[in-house]
Amino acid sequence: MLVTSATSMLRAGAGRSASGLQPMLLRTTTACPYSAGLNMTSPFSSMSQQPLAKFRTSPPTTRRTLSTTPSRLSTDAEVDAAAAAKASKAQIAAHPETPALNWETFFKLRKSRRRWQQGFSVLGMLGFGLAGSMALGSGAADSLVGNIPLDPLMTMGLMTMGFAALGWLVGPSVGTVVFNAMNSKWKAPMALKESQFFARIKKNRVDPTASSARNPVPDFYGEKISSVAGYRQWLRDQRAFNKKKIGV
Repeated sequence: MLVTSATSMLRAGAGRSASGLQPMLLRTTTACPYSAGLNMTSPFSSMSQQPLAKFRTSPPTTRRTLSTTPSRLSTDAEVDAAAAAKASKAQIAAHPETPALNWETFFKLRKSRRRWQQGFSVLGMLGFGLAGSMALGSGAADSLVGNIPLDPLMTMGLMTMGFAALGWLVGPSVGTVVFNAMNSKWKAPMALKESQFFARIKKNRVDPTASSARNPVPDFYGEKISSVAGYRQWLRDQRAFNKKKIGV
């Protein structure tokens, strides 16, 4: 009984002392004896406010980018044009006896060469087709015709058409050889002029990825150009394509 009362008294005294100590510690102005060696200041308080404000108010740095201004030789087309012009000058300097070839003459020769190529294409188609039909009619390919699971007449017709197509493809090469043999003095100048011409075409033609059904690419390879006036019209067509592409 005595032990129980003593224990309850001690607990009550400890509770009262603890509850009394808390407001006393909050109201007291004396420093805690255990805080003499402790630094109570925040580790971030030593930072200066001015660099932080400068960091906040400074404009965002721009990332260094490559200049979008095209240089004189920025594209492959311009490089090709410069290389073609350089090769032409070197050829003229190495062979001064070579006759000069202007653009009008070049286009006339180019047109003539195309006619020779087309003519030999027609002749090759007729010649190869006739030779193939004669060979098939003589029975030289009966074993081959019998192994194809089609009607023999249809098979022979298809094979004759194949011979004719082969002659059409061989014709331009033969026409070029005949044309160069007939115009041997213009062979080297025309090759140089043609390299310059295709370099100009590559430099000035439009981007075909922006084409559509309403805005088709105007003669991408310049095959229809047959004169200086035709080349100027081709340039106007390229500019018109670009204006229609951007909606001007």
